[in-house]
Amino acid sequence: MAGCLAEAGYILVDSLADADVIVYNTCAVKGPTENRMIELLKRVPKSKKLVVVGCLPLINFERLQRETAFNGVAGPALGEKIVDIVRTVLMGEKVLALEDAERAKPSLKLPRVRINPVVGIIPISYGCLGSCAYCCVLFARGRLRSYTVDEITERVKLDLAGGVREFWLTSQDTACYGLDIGTSLPELLRAVCGVDGDFKVRVGMMTPNMALRILDKLIEAYRDEKIFKFLHIPVQSGDNEVLMRMRRFYTVEDFKQIVNAFREAFPEVTIATDVICGFPGETHDAFEKTLRLLEEVKPDIVNVSKFFARPRTLAAKMDGTVPFSEIKERSSMLSGLALKIALEKNMRWIGWDGEVLIDERGTVPNSWVGRNFAYKPVVVKNAANLLGTVVRVKVSKAFPTHLEGEILG
Repeated sequence: MAGCLAEAGYILVDSLADADVIVYNTCAVKGPTENRMIELLKRVPKSKKLVVVGCLPLINFERLQRETAFNGVAGPALGEKIVDIVRTVLMGEKVLALEDAERAKPSLKLPRVRINPVVGIIPISYGCLGSCAYCCVLFARGRLRSYTVDEITERVKLDLAGGVREFWLTSQDTACYGLDIGTSLPELLRAVCGVDGDFKVRVGMMTPNMALRILDKLIEAYRDEKIFKFLHIPVQSGDNEVLMRMRRFYTVEDFKQIVNAFREAFPEVTIATDVICGFPGETHDAFEKTLRLLEEVKPDIVNVSKFFARPRTLAAKMDGTVPFSEIKERSSMLSGLALKIALEKNMRWIGWDGEVLIDERGTVPNSWVGRNFAYKPVVVKNAANLLGTVVRVKVSKAFPTHLEGEILG
């Protein structure tokens, strides 16, 4: 959107005070996220024109209308349509553009304004094929709409010419990519890795049931050196009955089969997973099973979410509600265990030396964050501008969230 507005002649500014129009691209996947979005929107000065886009308008339009004062509203994946919306709002008209949002699929050739010049973020599809009981994103994003392999590889080539060194292939569920157009994620990965150039690829989140369907071919595609050995595979619960209530369409055993297969092929693969605690019907025994699963599988990264009922979802109407005080306690236990396991896993990298691609600036002066072949973040210090370079490092310290190392040579 920023790229389209800039190409249309609008000037992008860094502060609310300097802006005539403010465009907020919103998320509302969780209750706390929606609350943060609403608070941000409330703080926009009344003298400014406000355009609210993204998932929030389609997930909870009633609250948006009740609590904020917007001049324009639209759904996600707008692409160049944002230009007409901003133009109309500046003319003093109010814009409601929520129709057909669930079918939107903007061209991948649109201009971009990058937050990070080294990282190219490419959506390989919009929507998904799931029907999770807790998920409200389906109302905003709709069913699966995949880009073709050619469209994606052309975007890769364009970004490479612009200096990108690391690609994030994103989707609500990368494993279901191509099912609507007769192709698959492994085929896409082979094509992307076949593009000439020196770059790395991070594959985004995939649901276990969809990943299981393509497991062997997926592992073969991952063997390419361009692909980070990083797998984001959300389990959500360690209890099969809870998974059924969640409408997740796989079992704990399926999840373990995928993790074991990847670890057999790539012993140092980084495994990231997600867990929801306090889903309706999650008993103490079910929660204990989740703890035991994490202890057994030992994922490198666990994203822990407290359950919040979302508008219009099946989960919002379910019985077996867990008291919020109990959800908070379970979340704390899960987070503590996740950090303990993360540190334990990262300690094994002490003494490792190898190449890392520097893909972001660190939080302290003269520090840089690079990623090794397993997408482990390694922090190094150097006064030079290292962004986009490959350096050889030796890991000397480990923390739950990252490694620290020294540049060799």
